[in-house]
Parts: sequence; C-alpha cells; structure tokens
Amino acid sequence: MTKGAAAADSAKAVEQPKDDTEQQEESPQAPEQRQKAWEARQDLVRHTARAFASTLIDGDQFGQTGGHHYGDTIFNFGGVGATAAPRHASGPVLRAEIAELAVVFRGGAPFDEALARLRSDRIVILSGGQATGRRSAAVMLLSRLGVEQLRELEPPGSPLALRDELDQPVGYVLCDWTARRRHPLRTPHLSGLREQLERVGGHLVITVESSALPTDVPYVRWEPPPTSDVLHSHVTRALGEAPWTELSGLPYVKEFLQREHPPLETAQFAQRLVALHRGEIDEQALAAHGAAAAEAQIERWLTGETPKLLDKAFLVSLAVFDGAPYAVAAELGDGLFKLLHRTENPDEPARIPVFGSSRAERLRLARAEGQWETEPGESMLVSHFVARFQDEQIARLLLRELWNLHPSARPSLVSWIQQLAKDGRALVRTRAAGAAALLAQAELASTMAHLIEPWADSTSRNAWLTAANALTLAVLLEVPQVPAILHDWCTGESTSRRWTAVRAYGLLGHAHHEATLRALLDAVRRPLDGDDEEEDVQQLADALELLLLTVKGPVLTALAEYLPPHPDRAVRDRALLAFVQACDRYEEDGGRPIVLDWYSLAVPDRESADARYLAAFWEAALGDHELTAQALRTLRSWILTAGRDRQSEVALASLLPALTDTPANEQRVTHLLRTLRDSDEDTTGVAARLLTTVA
Repeated sequence: MTKGAAAADSAKAVEQPKDDTEQQEESPQAPEQRQKAWEARQDLVRHTARAFASTLIDGDQFGQTGGHHYGDTIFNFGGVGATAAPRHASGPVLRAEIAELAVVFRGGAPFDEALARLRSDRIVILSGGQATGRRSAAVMLLSRLGVEQLRELEPPGSPLALRDELDQPVGYVLCDWTARRRHPLRTPHLSGLREQLERVGGHLVITVESSALPTDVPYVRWEPPPTSDVLHSHVTRALGEAPWTELSGLPYVKEFLQREHPPLETAQFAQRLVALHRGEIDEQALAAHGAAAAEAQIERWLTGETPKLLDKAFLVSLAVFDGAPYAVAAELGDGLFKLLHRTENPDEPARIPVFGSSRAERLRLARAEGQWETEPGESMLVSHFVARFQDEQIARLLLRELWNLHPSARPSLVSWIQQLAKDGRALVRTRAAGAAALLAQAELASTMAHLIEPWADSTSRNAWLTAANALTLAVLLEVPQVPAILHDWCTGESTSRRWTAVRAYGLLGHAHHEATLRALLDAVRRPLDGDDEEEDVQQLADALELLLLTVKGPVLTALAEYLPPHPDRAVRDRALLAFVQACDRYEEDGGRPIVLDWYSLAVPDRESADARYLAAFWEAALGDHELTAQALRTLRSWILTAGRDRQSEVALASLLPALTDTPANEQRVTHLLRTLRDSDEDTTGVAARLLTTVA
C-alpha cells in the first residue's frame, strides 16, 4: 500500500459521530460575501501564533521586554489584581533602577545610532519587538545622554495630547505607544514635539511595535544585543571575569549560546549559571533549560495520571492558542475535552465543572504566564488577558508529540481542529490553520489526508482559505514537500485546490516572491475551463494584488513587462485588475491609499522605476474599456483623500499629469476633476488645484 493510500485509509478511521456543532452543514459563501484577499492576509498576520512570528510577513516575537524586568508591566497569575489592565503610568523612573540597569545593559550599533539622533533631535523612536528590551534601551539612552531626571509617560490618546505633557526639562520615556487610528503619528507631529522639547529643555524616547508607524516617520530599528553579551554582563556582575571564563566553556552554556534568546530569558539562565558556580544547583538542573527538559515535561503531562483529562485538553488548546486570550483557550479546550472523553469513556457523559479550575491554577500547571494586553479594536482599544507558555517551544513540541506518539488522540484532535476552522472568529480559524501547519511539520501525509485536503476539497471558500493559510504557514516552517504540492494544485484541474494554492502563493509572496510569481504566471497561461474562467481570473488577480502590496517594486517591475503592446493578454488583464484592486487598499480606515503612498515615496527619486511603472499601470487601467469605470471610481476616492491629506495631494499633483498623455485619458481625468469640483463643496479646493496641473 502506498503512503498516500495509507493516509487516506487512516483519514477514514478518524471519522466519528458528530455532535451538534459538527452537524452544521457547510454552505458555499456567496461571491459577494467573500473576504477580500488583503483583509484575509491581515487576519493571518494579526492572529497567527508566535511559532511563526520569526518567519511570517510582519511578525515580531511576543514576550516580556528587558534583560532584567524594569517598569510597570504586570504578570497576573490569578488572584487579587488579575482583572486590572496594567499600563505604564506616568511617574519618575527611580535612580536605583537606572543604576542597576546601567551595570548589565549592553547596547550596540542601534543604540549608538539612537543616541546620536536623540542628542541632535531631542526625540527618537525605537521600533522593534516586545522581547527586545526596548524600554531598557530607552532608559539607558537618556541616562547616557546625561539627563539626570527621567519620567515615564502614560500613553496619550493623540500626538497633540503628548505635546501638552512635555513641560519640564527632564528625560521622557513613552513605552509601547499605539496611536489611535484617527490620530496617527506623522512627521509634522515630530517637528512639533521637537520644538516643544527645545522650549522646555527636555528629551523624549518613544518605543513602538514594528508595525505601528507610518512609513514616513523616521525611527531606529531596535534589535536586542547578542545573547553572549547579555549573558556575560549578568554573570560577571555577580561573579567577576574569571568564573565567566570557566562557565562559558560548559557544554550547556555553549548550546545555549548557539541560539539567540530574549534578554529576560538570558538573564534567567545567567541566574542558573551563578547558582551552579556557587554550588546551589548541579549541572543536571542547569540542563533543564533545554529542549530535552521541555519534552520530558510534555511526556509527563500527556501520560501521567495527573493532570486530569480536562486539564490535558486545556494544555493542548493552549498549544494552539499560545499568546491568545486565555478565555478562548479555556473555552475551546472544553470542546476538545468532550471529544477526548468520548474516545476514552464513550459510555459516560462528559462532565465539565463550570467553576472548577481557577485561571491561576491552570497557568501554574501549564508553566504559563498571563498578562493583560491592549490592542486597537474597530473603534476603541480592547484589553485581553493573554496566556502563553513561558518556554515558547512547548506549543510546537506538545502538538508534535501528541500527533506522532499518541495516535489514539488523533480522531478527537482532527474533529476539534475541523470545528475550529468553522468558528466565526478570525483568530480561531487562523489558529486552526496554524495547528495544521505544525502537525504537517510533524508528519505531512496524515495531516494532508485528515485536515488540509478535506478543507481544500470542501464546497466552502472559508475552508479553502483555511487550507491556504495552513499550506502558507507550512512553507514558512520549511516543510519540504509542500512547495511541490502547491505548484501541482496551482496548475491542476480541481477548482477548489487551484483556488487554495493561488491564495497561498499570494500570501507567500513576501518570502518567496520570485517562485510565487513564476507559479502564478504558469497558472495564468493555463487553458481555462469556461465554467471556471471568471473565478480563475478573480483569484489570480487577488494573488497578484497581494504580491504587489507586500513585495512592491520587484513584482511591479516584472508585471510592467506585460503592459501594452505585449502579446500575452491573459497576464496583462490579470495584472491590470490586480493593480486597480490594490489601489483600493488603505493603510487604515480613513488612512492614505497604500499605492498612492508608495508613489509619493518613489516620485522624488528621478531614477525611480516604481514611479514610472505606477503611472504606466494607471494609464493602461484608465484606457482599458473593462476597467475604466472602476479606475475612475478609485481615482475619485484618492482625490477625496487628498482633500484631507496634504501629502496625498502633492503625490496626485505629480501623478495626474503623467496620466494624461493620451487625449482620451486627459478627457477622463479633467472631466472627473470638474464634476467633482462642481458636485462636492468639501473638495472644491483640492479638485480645482489638481485641475490646474492637467488642464
């Protein structure tokens, strides 16, 4: 029997009687209700687990900041205070804290660059992941500059509110600022903040997430110092240089230094080294930091009489929802428990104590930490109590061991993940795809047969998207056979598998854009079935749109070759449709169009090919009889944006003359500006000014 046949037979074996939640029939989603490709990509980036953070498009590792922990971030393990969402409160940074940090802090090139900018501009922004020690760097920047008094600010609601707080000749630290959508930080705001700091004699360091800034705002990308430097500083501080020379030669230390670790984790390992040198622990205890210790802990969890099955199910759920809201992991863990209980004891109904285990007890069992985190919602900031394993490798190792070493649990696990894929929450569906990717890394054939192929062969496009996300993440995990599967599906006969593969290619563009573009163009040139032609055209345009928006210049240059008079009309049509769709995507609700912002950054460079090709695509779209109306609607929305955004108006003033080389396009653009000027009083000024550039 072949491996594929065996996997297929195994897939049949996992089928079980379905409960009420599983009996809901999948129904195809109407085309007009489908989630746009760009929105689906944003969901994948926003909700994926930290196991993919180092490889996925916009990911940063999540976790605690700092070498030592300094500041007001609070870890809650239940009990008093667990319901309060901690924020950095305004107040002085204690001198003792600064002195202690100065002994162990290590900088590097980013620190030197930030210090130079702070000295000249009085303000600097550090952008980086949460586990990189950004706050420690901010405090030390001000200390090294010679500022004697430091004050930490509570994040304000807008740049204007921040300026009002800068009223003393001190050093200000503003950590983890997430500007509200309607009040983003822009370059002009920095000028105002700098003027205010000059007036009062102050300095300011702001730390932000990597994706929290517009592209036009200058910042210093903060990276943590090398693990070896951090470990050396902590050990020598406690023991001196001579013991460090001896300890650094130990096999466990060499193994630890083979990988980069967050500063806090390195500091904890340093404490173990110090304890080893003082005779407080032995080398076996030191080795407990490694993967072997993690695997042993997982084996004890899964095979021991304790914890009970309900808590085992929570541990598995937390492995899927590591770094997600605790309530989600606990809620869905109960569903997994019912499925596991049905396998283990089918004659007895599953009983879930509604008020049984406390959150603190469960986190302690899982060796997990909980923390209130705030993120922007649709109209307000939303706080969640987030749970994550202290050792980030636990989630991956637990799923791998469960899948490979405990096959009796497979039917329940498969049914559970299938339920997750049908959940109404984007977070849950995305984590279902992530779990499938991790299982594919553990053993591909069964994962394809049990999960990914059934999703791809479903009648539901939501299931197709889950399969595409799973394959995307599997490629990022470097599962070797998946790229070949994607190429076969992309050029194959199955409409659903072709859709799945094309969407996956669109999502992968940032990491593998050359191979992705080649595969998509192969699919474009494939002879179309008349019944599927419209669907194929749209899905390929969606994938090319994602490539344009994520990779930009290289993909734009490659597709520009197919503009008129190129004979490959199929590629040209899909490239134009992808471009017009991309022009409708905005940075945020009410923000600047992404492509217009791209053009505004490219146009000052006279040698920029991007500016020429963006204008060429616009010319071709306006002149294409199937896209003219859609292109004009998009151009109208850009003009409306220019009415409230000066930089957009400047970019349009440069772009519009480049679009009117032909009489037909000149007539289209001038007619749009005249009618917009006459019909909308709010845009009279901007339309009139732009009209002068083309009339």
